[in-house]
Amino acid sequence: MHIRDLPHPDPGVPDVRTGGAFLLWLCGQQLGDQLKALFWGLVNFGAVASFPLPVGLAVQAVVDRDGGRLALSGGLMVVLGVLIALGGTMLHRATVTNWITSVARIQQLLARKTTELGSAMTRRVAAGEIAAVSTGDLEKIGTFAETVARFGAAAVTTVAVAIVLVIRQPQLGILVALGLPVLVLAVLPLLPPATRRADIQRDKAGRATELASDTVAGLRVLRGIGGEELFLGRYRHASQEVREAAVRSARMWSLISAVQVVLPGLLLIAVVWYGTRLALDGTVAVGELVGIYSAVTFLLFPLRHFEEIAQAYSFARPSAKRTARVLAQSRPAGGRTTEPAEMPAGALHDPVSGLTAPAGRLTAVVCGDPDAAGRLAERLGGHPPWNDGGEGDGGADDAAGLPSVTLGGTPLDDLPRDTARRAVLVQDKDPVLLSGALSELFDVPSSGRVPAADALTAAECCDVLTALAQASADGSGDPMRAHLTERGRSLSGGQRQRLALARSLVTDPEVLVLDEPTSAVDAHTEARIADGLRRIRTGRTTVVLTSSPLLLDRADRVAYLHEGKVVAEAAHHELLHSHPAYRAIVTRATDTEPALPTGRIEETA
Repeated sequence: MHIRDLPHPDPGVPDVRTGGAFLLWLCGQQLGDQLKALFWGLVNFGAVASFPLPVGLAVQAVVDRDGGRLALSGGLMVVLGVLIALGGTMLHRATVTNWITSVARIQQLLARKTTELGSAMTRRVAAGEIAAVSTGDLEKIGTFAETVARFGAAAVTTVAVAIVLVIRQPQLGILVALGLPVLVLAVLPLLPPATRRADIQRDKAGRATELASDTVAGLRVLRGIGGEELFLGRYRHASQEVREAAVRSARMWSLISAVQVVLPGLLLIAVVWYGTRLALDGTVAVGELVGIYSAVTFLLFPLRHFEEIAQAYSFARPSAKRTARVLAQSRPAGGRTTEPAEMPAGALHDPVSGLTAPAGRLTAVVCGDPDAAGRLAERLGGHPPWNDGGEGDGGADDAAGLPSVTLGGTPLDDLPRDTARRAVLVQDKDPVLLSGALSELFDVPSSGRVPAADALTAAECCDVLTALAQASADGSGDPMRAHLTERGRSLSGGQRQRLALARSLVTDPEVLVLDEPTSAVDAHTEARIADGLRRIRTGRTTVVLTSSPLLLDRADRVAYLHEGKVVAEAAHHELLHSHPAYRAIVTRATDTEPALPTGRIEETA
């Protein structure tokens, strides 16, 4: 495969049973490219290994004063030099291509898995670990994919040279043949401790990365409570632990490198000493001794690739294990089909909680437990929530046993995932704003019925647009050209929340599920958002999980959930009168506090 052909049409289905199985699968996907790299490696290493032959012939030709053989030797050197240059260039191109294409394949797999899991990914795998997999681990796995072909060529060439030496000069050849396994096996006892130290270093680096990610994400809060220096101190301590672990790991790899230099040097000294004695005895000619010496010197070159593959594998194996663990995460798919399906319409019904959201109406849901509200929102979107603990923790199995939410009588689990997601859009408590121009924020799949301007107005984003207009990239004053920083960190929580709401309104799905969409805005803004939401979603099904009296007052119907089940459904005012538990949640009143007035909700807010 050529780099220009990226991305891969289909990255494939990886073998994620173990890290080793994942590496084997990855190399299998590149079999043709690996064989191409192996071919050019054999050309390059074979030419280098053959170079001692014309050198020995040239020396012997000088000793024998044979000009013809000297010219022949020179010609062979020129041919071998061309092959070395050609093979080295093409080998480098092929191995770098393998590195890039393998990394691109894993990136596509991670992107596909992220799209499949959505917000569930960070609940099963720490964000820092995902960041480590997406950066450092990809590089280590790519390095292993790059070195496989070079190691194969080095191994084949080394065995071939040893066989030739045994055939041409048995006495010296047997010495070399016996010495090579010792050189290769001498470092094996050092590899397990080196690997363990490397694993410790990577684990500490992953924890430091996760700590840094969490610190940056909460920097605004940390500064507000004066905890910035505290977390900075923690990161300094974590980074020092990473440095110490890296030094300990480097010491072991330095020892392995030293062994790889000392032992081949001793073998070379033994060959020269023994060969000199044979030459003095007349057993071997001078030119033949020079050729054997050159061949043994060449063997020091592929031995370095043995160390390279050992080091690359020791680093790639745990990285592949982490990558496989991320790629192994999956959602229960139930009975989803892969055939295209028409967009369903009708009431949204959750058989687990008993909640029914009538078609084309604004339904508000009140839950005493915010976590229960989040799980309900996930379920309403056709995303079975993960069971992260507690009794009966079966993870995906527990989720798979729950009956599917239905839309117009059609189970969402029986729809293709893309169709289900187009039908029901869920905006969670902490929506993410990607970096880029504001106009790119609204470049999302949509029905086209709701313009961005109308959505921004309904979400009360006028002050946000004014602030962004002053910071537009080209000074034009156009807020749509203003740049949003990563996760919208340059905005306040309320501004981020309103922009995210506007983006959800632009998509204009058949069913929109909003989980606490106004928790970070003031009461006056919240009242206008409630009116705008009701106006712009006329004729569409909307479910709002909230305890805000302002939103509840605008809802067509309110459902009150207790312990995950709907226990009452009525208008907001009716539930205030009839259900003390509901009233306590909405008004934040306790049993010892007097009941709030039941007039207009704006007065109770």
